[in-house]
Amino acid sequence: MKKRTLTIQACLMLGAVASLSAQDLTITNARIIVANGTVIERGSIVVRAGKIVSAASGAPSAATGRSIDAKGMTAMPGFIDAHRHINTGPNEKAQMQALLEAGYTTILSGGGPAEGNITLRDHIEKGLINGPRIIPSGSLRLNNNTPEMARAEIRKMAELGIKFTGEIALTPVPGPSEKEIEVLKAVVDEAKKVGIMVQVHAVSSRAMVAAVEAGVPLLVHLPNKDWVSKEDAKKVAAAGVKVLGTVGFGSPVFGVFADDNKARFRDGKAWPEGIVDGVRLGEEAGYMPVNARTVWDAGAILGYCTDTTYDPKAGLDHELKILNVMFSMPDLIRMMGPNTASYIQMSDQLGTLEAGKLADLILVDGNPLEGYWNWLKTKVVVKGGVIVVDKR
Repeated sequence: MKKRTLTIQACLMLGAVASLSAQDLTITNARIIVANGTVIERGSIVVRAGKIVSAASGAPSAATGRSIDAKGMTAMPGFIDAHRHINTGPNEKAQMQALLEAGYTTILSGGGPAEGNITLRDHIEKGLINGPRIIPSGSLRLNNNTPEMARAEIRKMAELGIKFTGEIALTPVPGPSEKEIEVLKAVVDEAKKVGIMVQVHAVSSRAMVAAVEAGVPLLVHLPNKDWVSKEDAKKVAAAGVKVLGTVGFGSPVFGVFADDNKARFRDGKAWPEGIVDGVRLGEEAGYMPVNARTVWDAGAILGYCTDTTYDPKAGLDHELKILNVMFSMPDLIRMMGPNTASYIQMSDQLGTLEAGKLADLILVDGNPLEGYWNWLKTKVVVKGGVIVVDKR
């Protein structure tokens, strides 16, 4: 029995060593989109202990760990979705695998019960399922709370280790009530004390400006109820408030829920009648892409998210094709890399392929600078130096 126990312990130790060695990696013959404005046409990336040691032109001076010959494929930072509604559940294994295969390596939960977010994160971190890095959030409603009750909810989130609120809704039309703003200010104040970032769902210009004036640091949506003026966009930028795009909101999707060539909203219902809180004519599909450009041109930090629950690759395609109308490929690289990393407060770890950053990267078959369609051709996904998807 003792001999059997020692054998099991030895196997566990070998497994741990194998896991650590898997975090050493050398990628050669790759086009490298560093995402800081630099593109290396034929270079190599060296990873040790899950972090990038170098991303440079030519062959590496000293290879380490497992080697991948990219054969001209493009390396770029792993995708970050800073607002997607996820939670633990019976289908989590398949859902998380689909996210990885689309190229996502980090997901900030859009809301839902904090405990479920934590469970999902723990399942992935303990190796029970394969999945992106999960950042949990905790839900909070303004209309059901007094300022003191809201403060207590924020403190409870902090005790659970939550660093972000989920999307806190503000009434878009005619605008937030005095009570909403009173509770929101209490939330912002308490969150600063305990180190939680407050995210607000402001889908009208009036709600957006109210959130900025209340001291909110993060907006999970651009307005989709009206046009954002240049003056209001400058208020967002001047306050240092970071915003997520979700430009695909309101635009019809095809072939996601059924191949019948019928326009559908993102939940599968008829478009435009199915649009949540919409005016039933589909203007939302026009407001958000234009508002994204207005906010961007004002100098605000605009990040990326999908806010969808359907297939991750379809959601990526949907967002990128609409962003493509308003933004260049270099702009999209900045938006999805450094800007979104900044939104989730991980600029020091993610968003670019530079020395010292976590080795979260993807290899795509094609040049992303030639068009967004090449962003949909993910072949290899590396998270923290570990190869989690290999479709070569």
